This record gives sequence, C-alpha cells and structure tokens, in this order.
Amino acid sequence: MRKYDSYKDSGVEWIGEIPSHWKAVPMRFLLRQRITDGPHETPKFLSEGIPFLSVDGIQDGELVFEGCRKISEEDHEKYKQKCVVEKHDILMGKAASVGKVAQVKVDFEFSIWSPLALLKPNHEKITSSYFEYFLKSTYAKDNANILSTFNTQQNISMTDIPRIFFIIPNSVEEQTAIANYLDRKTAKIDELIADKKRLLELYEEEKTTIINQAVTKGINPDIPMKDSGIEWLGEIPEHWVVKRLKHVSTKIGDGIHTTPSYLQGTEIYFINGVNLNNGEITLTDKTLSVPIEEYDKFKIDLKLGSILVSLNGTIGKLAFYNDEKVILGKSAAYIEIKDLVFNKFIYFVLKSQYINNYFEDSFSGTTIKNLSLYTLRNTPFPYMTVVEQKSIVQHIETECARIDAKKSKTEKLIELLTEYRTALISEVVTGKIKVIE
Repeated sequence: MRKYDSYKDSGVEWIGEIPSHWKAVPMRFLLRQRITDGPHETPKFLSEGIPFLSVDGIQDGELVFEGCRKISEEDHEKYKQKCVVEKHDILMGKAASVGKVAQVKVDFEFSIWSPLALLKPNHEKITSSYFEYFLKSTYAKDNANILSTFNTQQNISMTDIPRIFFIIPNSVEEQTAIANYLDRKTAKIDELIADKKRLLELYEEEKTTIINQAVTKGINPDIPMKDSGIEWLGEIPEHWVVKRLKHVSTKIGDGIHTTPSYLQGTEIYFINGVNLNNGEITLTDKTLSVPIEEYDKFKIDLKLGSILVSLNGTIGKLAFYNDEKVILGKSAAYIEIKDLVFNKFIYFVLKSQYINNYFEDSFSGTTIKNLSLYTLRNTPFPYMTVVEQKSIVQHIETECARIDAKKSKTEKLIELLTEYRTALISEVVTGKIKVIE
C-alpha cells in the first residue's frame, strides 16, 4: 500500500492526518450556489410527463428513472423556479435515506421532491466526480450521521449539509486522476457484484423449478402420467386427481373492509397483504397497532397453520397463521385447510409458477391488480394422499435448503465486495493510500 511522502494534521479531530498538499474544508466552500431542494407539496402524478425523482430514485449510487413518478410540464416549470437540476449536479438524500448520493449524468430535464437536496459543486475547486466519491465515503456518511436528527426517521437539515467536511487535493487535476482511478476500480467491483446478484436470481429460478416440478409432476420421474384435463397444467401422475381449493378447505375468506382505530403499543396488529412474506407474518414500523376491544370485535377465529394470501398489489404473497393477535385487512385472504390435506403442500402449490400464471390470467383492476375470492376458491391443483404430499414437501424443503446455503454464501460475498468498495473509496479520498504517480 503506497503512502504520500508527507502528512499533516487536518485540524479536524475525527479526520486526523491528511497528505501535506491536501486540505480539509466544509462543503459550503466547495459549492457555487446555495443548496436547494424540491417542492414540499405533493403534485398530481401522471402516467406520462416529466420525471419526478425522490430519494427512492437513487439506487446503488445511480439515478434510476425507470418506473419513476411523472408530473406535468406546468408543475415542472413551477418547481424550476426554486430548483433547476443540471448535468453533473449532485443529489443527496436528506430525509429517511440520509446520505444516498448520485451524480446527475443525463441531459434531459427532470424535477426532484423535497427528500432530495440539490448540490452544485464549484468546478474551479472540486470536480463533480470527486465530490460524489467523497460523499460516498464512510467519513462523509459518519459526518452526515453526526449532523442528523433522529425522530421517527433520520433527517439532515439544509443548513447542516454544508457543514460536512471534505478532504480534497488542492489541484483539480489530482482530483480528476483519483476519480478516474476509482471509476476503473469500482467498475470491476460492480461487475463482480452484478455477477453475484445474477447468480442469486438463478438460485431463485432453480427453487421455482424444483417447486413447479414437485407439485405438478411429483418426485418419481418413472411414474406413469395422464392428461390433467387442464391445458396449462399438462400431464400429472396417473394416480393423482385435480381438485379445487374450496374442496379441501373449511373456509376461505378475506379480512375486514374497514380500518380499525389506531392505538400505540397494544401488540395487536392490523395486517394486510404487504405483511405476508415467505411463510411468515412480518410487522413493520408502519403496521397499525389496535386496541383490544377492536381485536375482539374483528378477529377471525383461524386454525393454527391456516394460509394467508395477498389479494392485491403483489399478488400471492403467503404466510402461515401463527396464533399472533392480528386483525386481517381486506387485501389478505385466509384459507383454513381440512385435516386430510397437508397445509405446507398447499403453500408450495400456491408458490408455484403455474398458480401465479393462473392468478395473472384472472386479475381484475387496472392500476392495482386484484385477485378475487372466487378465483382463489376455484384454484385447481393436483391432489394425492397426505403421505405423498408430505414426501413432496420434504423433497422441496431439502432441495431449497441446499440452494439457500449457496445463496447465503453468495450474499455474504456481495456484502464483502460492497464493504470493500466503500473502504477503497474511503481510503483513497482521504489520502490514506496513494493511487497516482
């Protein structure tokens, strides 16, 4: 690891020593204009129009316009009176996702919302690329955290953002050389990360294939087959039959069509389809807590292990009812399975791609997709003895556990690569290591 010839005290305790020809300076001295942000109002969103980005438009350090909100030309012109975004400006999250940073690399016009701060580097003092890289360093992120407030969410004010300390070489030429070096190195790391993320997708596809094969064809490749009578299901083992979900359930219904009162801290929750994830009921900070009398009024008496299914938005998210005190909302359905059927088998049937395709063919609604209870009750699936259902489930769980172990290793590798990327940027932009001649 190469070092600079000499170092000096930066004058900032938490920064320590920096190369002798570098300086530590607050951001405010590196801007050509004061920091601005987007409107503090909610405009009317359109299907077509001018892109309108919030902090969720910054993903993996880049601006993402695909699927973003759109506003009218009239609103865009109004918001430009306060905030004009130009190429090579820097956008920084200042609410919730504080410290998310991306450089503007597009020429077309767009507007930003209030959770984003617009930073305009003074290019006579600092390049946009070096500015961006420094804000992505752990030093800048730690400094931003110190300056932030933490109530219901993290926020950093427009007056505190310019107080973030930068460490920069005095010459723009050296800044450019450092940024170019980081461009090359991070591009290689990003390519490795992208390869590993693609591998994760392939693992998920493998799990889907295993589930599809097991619940529609069985786990014995040599067993005689017959036509199921359903075109999209094709052949099934000869001794299987096709049933409808309503034939193996004691009841199928949805939750209440009203929202109960909110009362903090009762540990009784109002859940919807969004709370159903990979077999479990998940609660978030946004999940409503409701009073005990509302639970007694609206609760649905369900058998332990009943299956919960999301009916709109992301269709087909699943969870098992686990005796948790919850009130079910209208965007979630419940399926109470008869004893002659293994509930985990039905769970995997509902996770299969052929059922997802069946659901998609029946969706109602335009902007929000909806799955009807009629469709759910009449969902066809292959049926066999409970003994065979359990052997199929065991096969699926064994194979998926094997794949999940490989996924876990890959996710850890992605985490290490991401940490290495951040560490490299941090070491280079603070002069801890020398990367140029």
